[in-house]
Amino acid sequence: MSHQPDPLGDLDGDVYVSPRHLASTTGTGDPALAPLLDLGWDLRYDEDSNVYMSAPDRRVRLGYLPEGDDDGLWRINAYKDSFGPPVWGVCFNDRVPTEFVQAFTTVLATAYEQGPDAYLARPVAGTDEHDPFLAIVPLLKQGWEIDRPRWDVIAVHAPDGLAGMEFTAGDLDSEAELTTRAARWQLWAGKSVDRPTWYATASTDTPVALLAAVTECVADPAPLPRWREATFSYIKDMAQLTPILPPGSTAPTPLDVRRTTASRRPAALPAASVPRWSTTSPPALPGPRR
Repeated sequence: MSHQPDPLGDLDGDVYVSPRHLASTTGTGDPALAPLLDLGWDLRYDEDSNVYMSAPDRRVRLGYLPEGDDDGLWRINAYKDSFGPPVWGVCFNDRVPTEFVQAFTTVLATAYEQGPDAYLARPVAGTDEHDPFLAIVPLLKQGWEIDRPRWDVIAVHAPDGLAGMEFTAGDLDSEAELTTRAARWQLWAGKSVDRPTWYATASTDTPVALLAAVTECVADPAPLPRWREATFSYIKDMAQLTPILPPGSTAPTPLDVRRTTASRRPAALPAASVPRWSTTSPPALPGPRR
């Protein structure tokens, strides 16, 4: 069963948000949990209503943590040894559009059914299927531009300058990759990479297919449906909101969305100079706790 988001199908909202990277969370984790629940993954709650899921072999674990210690709402780790350290880890913060997390868990479910060679597949530069830079191809196809903000970072930025993805080269601290934003990959949206509205991180050995599932969803030019009154569900004053028309009316096309977005494109943003902050450091959180 496919759980890919269909923003033009069963609508849940009264406006379209475009570009979709300026949408925010839908406020429910159910769509992103569904692909794994369909495989019979174990689901448990704690007394604070945090959700914990484990694959049948305990080699992949997911935490949905609305009452966690920081803004890392989604944490997903994979293991070669169920009692050893994680091989890779991914984090989505509490403002990431739910559709992007759902895209990840949908492909993760497929990879898990294929076996460890799929969900533990290490990125290998220069290979046809596992080259890490294949993760940015969907973004480049939609006009995102390559940048080199530092000698050790390759970045791509959305045409409106309000989203980006970074790849950091060189040796990284494996523990810091799992607990802070100092990870191999970082995807973000907002006015600045240093103070993003939402972000997602992925550690060094995260399979390319899982990363590409997210970037393909981010790059999709179709808008996302949201409720206008729920201001947390889009990036206020930056997103373009278009009313969802009644049945029988014509919904905005991707071309309509691109034209509107182009007309609102801001001037180039100044280079950021604020140091990165850790997701484990509460004083540096970009917004109020959930």
